[in-house]
Amino acid sequence: MNKERIFQVLLAPHISEKATLVAESGNQFVFRVARDAKKPEIKKAVEQLFDVKVKSVRTLNVKGKAKTFGRLQGKRSDWKKAYVALEAGQDIDFMAAE
Repeated sequence: MNKERIFQVLLAPHISEKATLVAESGNQFVFRVARDAKKPEIKKAVEQLFDVKVKSVRTLNVKGKAKTFGRLQGKRSDWKKAYVALEAGQDIDFMAAE
């Protein structure tokens, strides 16, 4: 997998209260990924970018919220989230990443 596709698949780490709890307890990290990304592709991208061994990947599609702007109705776009579990002893340091 080339560098360009890695950055197309992995968009950003997802930081939230739940993501922080999962990272502390289960050695998992949460990423915002491309809507068309498949689990094996996400696994390869994380392994190559952060030089770690991935145990499993779970994905889910997050539905965008319906919003109202005065009298106008709108909707935020849908997006995809991936929970990446690492092998024991592995860790991702986002500050030292390339």
